[in-house]
Amino acid sequence: MSPKDMKLYHPATFERGFPHEYFAYLRREAPVHWQAPAAAGEPNFDITKGFWVISKYEDLVYVSKNPKLFSSWRGLAFLWEMEEEMLHLQRLSLLNLDPPEHVRYRGLVNRAFTPRMVKMLEPRICQHAKRVVDAVAKKGSCDFVTELAAELPLILICELVGIPDEDRRKIFTWSNAMIGHTDPEYGDDPAIPTQAAMELYLYAGELAQQKLANPDDTLISKLLHGEVEGVKLTTDEFNQFMVLLSVAGNETTRNATSQGMRLLDANPEQFELLKSDLDRYLPGAIEEIVRCAPPVMQFRRTATQDTQIRGVDIRENDKVVVYYPSANRDEDVFTNPDVFDIRRSPNNHVSFGIGEHFCLGANLARMQLTCIFREIFSRLPDIHVVQQPRLLYSSFIDGIKEMRVEFTPER
Repeated sequence: MSPKDMKLYHPATFERGFPHEYFAYLRREAPVHWQAPAAAGEPNFDITKGFWVISKYEDLVYVSKNPKLFSSWRGLAFLWEMEEEMLHLQRLSLLNLDPPEHVRYRGLVNRAFTPRMVKMLEPRICQHAKRVVDAVAKKGSCDFVTELAAELPLILICELVGIPDEDRRKIFTWSNAMIGHTDPEYGDDPAIPTQAAMELYLYAGELAQQKLANPDDTLISKLLHGEVEGVKLTTDEFNQFMVLLSVAGNETTRNATSQGMRLLDANPEQFELLKSDLDRYLPGAIEEIVRCAPPVMQFRRTATQDTQIRGVDIRENDKVVVYYPSANRDEDVFTNPDVFDIRRSPNNHVSFGIGEHFCLGANLARMQLTCIFREIFSRLPDIHVVQQPRLLYSSFIDGIKEMRVEFTPER
């Protein structure tokens, strides 16, 4: 095996799942590895420049906690390149900001996602989870992804921001188009993700006008009318936050739910242990699920000056890409890292990020996973996967598009 064996910019490298063996090799032999760009004539998926691959836990933490040296704003958090117009627009997103702008923006939206606010949402989240399982419980089989995993985050995001039920499918379609832009199933036209983002952006603008004229208790109304130190969100900032919330709040939780079912089905002893005492083991199971299969595989930073990592020279404006699934299986941090163990403690995974960009919705995601898994596994205890899951064709999101399951129908 050689570091040159894999093309980490190409979705085909991940079409059978994250290449853990290759990244274990990188952690041993080339923890700061230069990934060369695609050769002339080779598909590059809009990734036209090479990048540094960061595979070790310690280095990921270092890059993530030093935004002055490794910027989210300069080249954005995404691996692919963008046109200047889109670059300017994306720099208004929370995901692509550096301090101090990031601190101000996050201060405006953070109050909606505190542990106390999420705890207040728990009854509603669990009620929605019950409705989701009600819809399939008597069938005996279903597609786990679309009928169980996707519904709860979609319902919740739309409810929080005041999107009417009849528009839920629009959010689902737009987010799929943006996240799955390298997957031919979601369209092979490179303009599709940009078009989807603009449609969602314009939809957010219409919602904003409604809430500015008629304030209510929805999250977006509070964001539009709230302020920090006398400063409010601009219209463009709000629209970009809506795009981020609709995608991140939908896609990531959906895929964490689906990956959880896949991992538990593949580890029947752990699955039986979990079902033996959901109250005791579910919190640990959720942490182990997101450790073993983080929905987001990587984010990019851009070096703001010449520097070094592990003695390797990094030049100003070089891309530096951190890989969360690799850091989560770093042998220097985790005992038996390739073993799925719902009793693992401590479990200091980095699936929600670390530093300034720690996932804003981490508490909300954990609550949703708790409610939906509790509802599924208590009511459909013999649920099992009956077909090989179909994976998203992506080098960015570790997603599952379809996963058929069967269970004893609920009487």
